[in-house]
Amino acid sequence: MAINTDKNSYTIIFAIAMVVVVGTLLAGISSVLKPNITANKITEKQQNILFAMGVTDSEDPNEFVPAEKAQELFDQYVGSEQYIVSGSTAEKTTDAFNIEVKKENDKVKQDSNYERKMPLFIGQKDGQRFYIVPMRGNGLWDAIWGYVSLDKDFKTIQGAFFDHKGETPGLGANIKEAFFRDDFKGENIFDTAGSYKGVTVKKGNADPKNERKEDNAVDAIAGATITGDGVTAMVKKGIKMYLPYFETLKK
Repeated sequence: MAINTDKNSYTIIFAIAMVVVVGTLLAGISSVLKPNITANKITEKQQNILFAMGVTDSEDPNEFVPAEKAQELFDQYVGSEQYIVSGSTAEKTTDAFNIEVKKENDKVKQDSNYERKMPLFIGQKDGQRFYIVPMRGNGLWDAIWGYVSLDKDFKTIQGAFFDHKGETPGLGANIKEAFFRDDFKGENIFDTAGSYKGVTVKKGNADPKNERKEDNAVDAIAGATITGDGVTAMVKKGIKMYLPYFETLKK
């Protein structure tokens, strides 16, 4: 018997069947790919942390370490020097790597009494210590994030990595470019009086070669004021939350 494809019931049944079939296929594909996706996220995170402390696998300081070497180099330069910071205390644990800043931010929004867990990574390179702080904020269109490494005195930025989810190409998206992030190297996060200032992405800073490292500011990206303000807020808040713990390490 021929099927009457003009009936509404046929259309509905066909649509439901397609949804079930496509949904099943997508769920299967997702399940198969999940281990690879998870592994790639781990590798990317290791690359970003290493990049923030200046570890590369070539003479080009703007190149990330190759994915196949990320685990080896992470173990070499960071290893078990991972901490979960809460206020002025910290627990040494490799579980710090699994802490997601976004999820911690969301928990604080949902419960103001929640004690935020903050991951901290301490690297060793060329006889220097790097305190790598992960951070997350908001750009013009969506989330921005990054890693900033501080020196042993917790006063100077030694390296930075920034990325974004949906900033405008050629404008806000340039926060991930070398000409912007490299300006943070050597910047002091305290003013000359010793007060915490962080680093401001400042329009009209008039320091194109970034020669002033005591001004707590870097030049803004033309046409990306809101994204720059987002980076400013992210860096200031991101580092500030760790200051109570850093103070205990100075004693």
